[in-house]
Amino acid sequence: MWTLELSPIELVVRATVVYVVFLAALRLSGKRELGQFTVFDLALVLLASNALQPAITGPDASLPGALIILATLFALNRTAAYARGHSPAVRRLLDPTPTVVARDGQWLPEAIRAEGLDADDLAAALREYGLETIDEVRLAVLEHDGSISVVPRQGPRVWMRTRRRRYRRHGPGQA
Repeated sequence: MWTLELSPIELVVRATVVYVVFLAALRLSGKRELGQFTVFDLALVLLASNALQPAITGPDASLPGALIILATLFALNRTAAYARGHSPAVRRLLDPTPTVVARDGQWLPEAIRAEGLDADDLAAALREYGLETIDEVRLAVLEHDGSISVVPRQGPRVWMRTRRRRYRRHGPGQA
């Protein structure tokens, strides 16, 4: 329980490699937010973490090993957040680019299809801005964080929202 079976350096390297690979997989999976995970998304993350655990720990099941891995993961996360905030290149690498999904009262079907959005997501975004139809939209953008921001066509109407809703990409066959 207290004796390391692997060197601390190997535990740090294993945790770092798995963190980078997992972060890349999340980045490639699209614009989503943890708070809007479906049951299927949650199951995927839990199963992935369970599958990756042996790659991180190897044969080491010690408490010091767990503490080293935990400290490494938190340090990596803090470093990634810092780098993202201070380097435009890292931000571009980690954050997907915003996608225009509507312009001048028209949805852009190619962009909507490419982002895997559905009609319910788009209608909800309009309602959150107090709009009823796409005709009332000057611009709608799927932001890097998964939220949809909408600029209305008419005048100085500004809608303040108390929360930000995130929209998920849907896989093939999902609505």
